[in-house]
Amino acid sequence: MTRELAGQTALVTGGGRGFGRAIALRLATGGGEVTVTARTQAELNQTIAEIESAGGRGFAVKGDVTRPEDVVRIVNEATEHFGPITLLVSNAGIPGPFAPTWVADPAEWWYAQEVHIRAPFMFIREVLPGMIERRTGRIIVVSAIGSYRVDHSMSAYCLGKTAQNRLVQLTAAEVEEFGVSAFAIDPGFVITELAEITMRDPGAQRWRPEMIKILKERKETPGSDRDLARCAQRVVDLASGRYDGLTGSYLELNDNLEELLRKPRENPGR
Repeated sequence: MTRELAGQTALVTGGGRGFGRAIALRLATGGGEVTVTARTQAELNQTIAEIESAGGRGFAVKGDVTRPEDVVRIVNEATEHFGPITLLVSNAGIPGPFAPTWVADPAEWWYAQEVHIRAPFMFIREVLPGMIERRTGRIIVVSAIGSYRVDHSMSAYCLGKTAQNRLVQLTAAEVEEFGVSAFAIDPGFVITELAEITMRDPGAQRWRPEMIKILKERKETPGSDRDLARCAQRVVDLASGRYDGLTGSYLELNDNLEELLRKPRENPGR
């Protein structure tokens, strides 16, 4: 274990699997105290087991990120267990629904916005008062390249990710004077459980067969999971405070943070 994050208290949503689990484990092995939340207790237990096996400190709180009462409870339990939250990683997400706008079910489409927009907003709203009072803290929202792409039959996902980037940009502008930073990041390309769900989804099979082909090819590629570690390290780098000058930005995994710091920025984000 390293200790570069000693004294940091993190909360990771969607921490039961995939990128969320990788991020939580890396934060913990960096010396941070990490609370993970998700809807499935067994997945949370596995994340905590991996953290503890690596010598880290973790705490699991089961909950639904779309339910306001759960969000409040998760933040309160995390704070009671490890102390004030210094880092929020909003990672929870869903891939669908996959359908053109004239076919998509309105309830499913809107639920995607609850996961991608309402959930991070509620978590940000809960943790910011303490961060502002302490005049320190960082927020990282796991977005995607879908935030700027126009992908057929993926309006719910793409709009949700676009809104995440804008939420980060607006939040960063509001809290920068208090020493709080906010970032949106692209996690990279890994066949996580969400990708597996996508490949099994009837809507994706009907409307995005070429995307499923790409996912299957990626799954068969040796070393295709390397972006898990790269994404987790990106979160650690941003949590360190070295790149607070990039607050408000959407950052892709291949971006060179040192180079971006040297560029003049008229407005946060991009």
